[in-house]
Amino acid sequence: MELWFTEYHTEGARFSIKVDKPLVSLKSDFQRIDVFDSHDFGRVLVLDGFLMLTEKDEFIYHEMMVHVPMAVCPGAKNVLVIGGGDGGVVRELVRYPSIERIDLVEIDRFVVDVCREYFPQVAGKLDDPRVQIHYEDGCRFVEGRKEAYDLIIVDSTDPVGPGEGLFTRAFYQNCYEALTESGVLVNQHESPYYPGDALAAQRAHRNIKSVFPKALVYQAHIPTYPSGHFLFGFASKGLDPVADLKPGWEALGIQTRYYNTELHRGCFALPSYVRELLERA
Repeated sequence: MELWFTEYHTEGARFSIKVDKPLVSLKSDFQRIDVFDSHDFGRVLVLDGFLMLTEKDEFIYHEMMVHVPMAVCPGAKNVLVIGGGDGGVVRELVRYPSIERIDLVEIDRFVVDVCREYFPQVAGKLDDPRVQIHYEDGCRFVEGRKEAYDLIIVDSTDPVGPGEGLFTRAFYQNCYEALTESGVLVNQHESPYYPGDALAAQRAHRNIKSVFPKALVYQAHIPTYPSGHFLFGFASKGLDPVADLKPGWEALGIQTRYYNTELHRGCFALPSYVRELLERA
C-alpha cells in the first residue's frame, strides 16, 4: 500500500508527495510536527499539515530570505530571526563574517530539536557561537526594543496558529522601532496565486506599508510551495532594495545555488496580477 502526503491548497487543488518512509510524527504544545523521506524531494518537514521545507528545494527560500537584504546592507552586525527553527536562515547568515550576533527566536523547541536530528544540513549552524537561541514568542520578544538590530528576518509559518501574530500591524510597528535607522525587515509574504493565500499576502503588505516608508515585495519560484510562486517582503526606513544594492557582493565569495545580484534586481519586477493585488492593499 502506498502512503502519500497531501497539502490542500484549495477545495479543488492539492499538492501530493509520495512518502517513502515516515520518520517523525509528534504533537508539541504548539503544533503537530511530521518528517518523512521522499524520492523526489528528499526529507520533508511538515507543521500542522503545511509543508515547511524539503531537502531538495529549501535552498531557494533560505537564500532569498538572507542574501537579498544582506546585499543591500552588507555591514549588518546584529540580526534578529523570528521563527526559523529549522536553522536554514541562520545557515546562510553565518556565512557573513561581518555579522556579530544573531538572535534566533523560536516559540517551539521541538522544531529545533527535530531539525537538528533530521535536517543537519539545514540546522547545522545553529551551534555557531554568534547564535543565541531564545525559546519564546517572537511578538513579545521584539516589544520595547529600540534600534537594536540592523536586520530582522521573519521566517514564520503561515498566518494561522503560532504564526498569526507575526502578520499584524502592531508586530510590524515593534519591528520598525527595533531596527536601526538603516535597518531592514524581511518577511515571508505568502503565495499570490490561490485566493486565500493572495488575501494573506495582500493583508501583510497593507500592514507593513502602513508602518514603513519603504515597503516592496519580491518573488522566487519554489516548487513545493503553493502554485510554485512565492513572495517576500522588504521594508526599511529608507533603503531601496534595488537602488541601494551595494557593489561587490560577489567579492565576498559566497557560493549560492539560486541567488545572484542579477536575479536580485529582477526579482522585484512583479507580474501584473501581483502588482494589482498589492496596489489594492
